[in-house]
Amino acid sequence: MHKIEFATIASGSKGNCIYIGTQNTKILIDAGISGKKAEQGLAELGLKGEDIDAVFVTHEHNDHVDGIGVLSRRYDIPIYATEGTWGNMPEKVGNIRENNKKAVYAGEMCAFNELAVCPFEIPHDAAQPVGYRISAYNKTVTIATDIGHITDTVRENCRDCDLLLLESNHDVDMVRNGPYPYMLKRRVLSDNGHLSNENCGKVLTDICTSRLKYVILGHLSGENNTPILAFNTSKDIMQKEGIEIGEDGDVKMYVAAPFGVKRRIEI
Repeated sequence: MHKIEFATIASGSKGNCIYIGTQNTKILIDAGISGKKAEQGLAELGLKGEDIDAVFVTHEHNDHVDGIGVLSRRYDIPIYATEGTWGNMPEKVGNIRENNKKAVYAGEMCAFNELAVCPFEIPHDAAQPVGYRISAYNKTVTIATDIGHITDTVRENCRDCDLLLLESNHDVDMVRNGPYPYMLKRRVLSDNGHLSNENCGKVLTDICTSRLKYVILGHLSGENNTPILAFNTSKDIMQKEGIEIGEDGDVKMYVAAPFGVKRRIEI
């Protein structure tokens, strides 16, 4: 039986790297960690750098692209990103071979081997950021982080998937009362910043259908959140709407670790 594998190698404000694979095709969504850490994460999954067929980039911020240049040059991996992202890559990414620079377009499906990779627009303070909806064998995984607020496009792409990685970046009170300077607090809380725990829970109640089996809470802030707080906030909101969370409930929900493969999920 054909399956899609999913694992977070890193997910947080200091680095993001998501693995999605089938028997024949293995990709990363972002590589915002060092090449060495990416290799370590792949090793935890029993994989090597040369096993990766492509990296799909959400946007150009350092915590999403730091390792793409190293991985691409070391293993001759094609990198897929929007034109706006390509035009704003930081210098530290370095040179990437022209034949490995690939473009994706929001709203247009990219057929990659047996994977259908569909980028969609997200509201974030980057040049041309996207989330990704990836399908194969009638199974779908959606990656939606770095979203300041939920648009109709984001909502539609989060609905009717089997596994959803959704941002649960911060607790609003922790941001407001925390040590961040005013401008950074304003950025995080803005409509083009990051999604709060509470808004994450509200979205999940809105898009949850019988098809959704796994929710991964991702991109947690190391300063303005805790895994327990993120989990309990969404769980409480969802349970008030009659959605049971747990191994025997309607949805299995987990919190992604900032580094290291916490679990490997097959759908």
